[in-house]
Amino acid sequence: MADKRAPIDEAAARAIGGVPPAAPATVAQAFDLTGRVAVITGGAGLLGGKHAEAVLELGGIAVLLDIHGERAQAHAARLREHFGREAIGLAADITRLEEVEKALAAVTDHCGRVDILINNAANNPKVEDDDNFSRLENFPLAMWQQDLAVGLTGAFLCSRVFGADMARQGKGVILNIASDLAVIGPDQRLYRRAGIADNAQPVKPVTYSVIKAGLLGLTRYLATYWADQGVRCNALLPGGVHAGQDADFVQRLSDLIPMRRMAHRDEYKGTIAFLVSDASSYMNGAILSVDGGRTAW
Repeated sequence: MADKRAPIDEAAARAIGGVPPAAPATVAQAFDLTGRVAVITGGAGLLGGKHAEAVLELGGIAVLLDIHGERAQAHAARLREHFGREAIGLAADITRLEEVEKALAAVTDHCGRVDILINNAANNPKVEDDDNFSRLENFPLAMWQQDLAVGLTGAFLCSRVFGADMARQGKGVILNIASDLAVIGPDQRLYRRAGIADNAQPVKPVTYSVIKAGLLGLTRYLATYWADQGVRCNALLPGGVHAGQDADFVQRLSDLIPMRRMAHRDEYKGTIAFLVSDASSYMNGAILSVDGGRTAW
């Protein structure tokens, strides 16, 4: 008997979730970012430039957004020279709505659109031997407010401005860079120093854990907010990155990691590529730990 059902209107069905969009034909095509524009906050920082490299290596355009505009522009120039692809450095204070809106206007004026937002910017006060400001009892209110302004308010404002623009165009990806300390408490033994009283020992500041945990809530909120407009949001939880720390600290932290080492700063590029490309097209609201197994213990 002939099938007398009406043909499926794929556009209408897709709008109510009935038909998935066409998938890339190959894995290589799924990772292809040719022509896509990625805004990376904290782009002049330790990992921001590495996130940009991942985008550029796959054919995308990297916009390094940083409060230190000259550093962002200088690093973008180095990336352009090395990769032969477009990289832009922009100055912006992401704690100020008007500056984020100006950044969106500048990016869309130059590139036409935004396809990817990586919320990477954060304050990360150094744990110093001779100053116990980091202890909860002494932690300055002004520093609490400043850290949250950058790490959480900045991520909120960038998601609001760039995310809304991506939602209007019907597709986009937001990636929040959190930390393994979003899901575990800091082991303050890592920061202990000989000859210092217990009540004066340096510790990982409270703001770091609070901000990184807060980014998980923001991730889940955004994942459900614009999903029907084609905007996905996930979070990456990196572990500790080797960046010239003293040997004693490196050994202490390595002892807490099943793989017995810290990450190389290049080791997150593959995960970034996966999370911002169509290779993760059905991944939304996910919290992905890449920490050498630390949070598995």
